[in-house]
Amino acid sequence: MDFIKIRFGEEFDEVQSKFEPSIDDVFRSISPMFSLGERRWKPQVDIYETREEIIMRAEIAGADPETLEVEISNRAVKISGTRVELPHIENATYRLAEIQYGKFERILYLPAPIDIEVVSASCTNGFLEIRLAKQLLDRIYKVNIADG
Repeated sequence: MDFIKIRFGEEFDEVQSKFEPSIDDVFRSISPMFSLGERRWKPQVDIYETREEIIMRAEIAGADPETLEVEISNRAVKISGTRVELPHIENATYRLAEIQYGKFERILYLPAPIDIEVVSASCTNGFLEIRLAKQLLDRIYKVNIADG
């Protein structure tokens, strides 16, 4: 993969993130093969924080690299994409179906302000890694006072 799309924006749909367990999620927990309409899943994510940066790792094995998008606002990161279902095995009866396919989206709120000019993303071995440089808050700015 040559690049990952990164978009910067002001706000994300906060209403959607407040109601994360949707009806589809509830029914899928009863039976992974059952879904209402379009299937959605949420990749597992680890967030690390150092003094200089915030590092996010999302488990996206099997996701189509062409569909991966990372959107960054001043308060959150949104990761989205699609994992295409593998072909079914002919003449086989499923005994367990836990792997989720379809579109995915995660909105993750940042633990600290970031410098949106210093962001990188890479994908290796089924993991998307996003590195966000923290904004230096201990800077001192001198303000010129105009005659007035």
